[in-house]
Amino acid sequence: MLNAILSIAMLSAFLLLYGAWKRWRREGVSQQMWLMVAAALVVFANVAIWVVPNEKGQSLATGAVDQR
Repeated sequence: MLNAILSIAMLSAFLLLYGAWKRWRREGVSQQMWLMVAAALVVFANVAIWVVPNEKGQSLATGAVDQR
């Protein structure tokens, strides 16, 4: 289930970037475009926090699976 959630998060971040690019192409630089880029970066950072391993080779994602 966690893999599906992380996959959906990544897809949503890429869609946010695509939407920001489309808005930039249509209307030029706007506040909504920058907010979409910022939201995508936050999602990317959250996914990275979950999947990047620490010094012991464990990540939050693998820890959540191991606790079951």
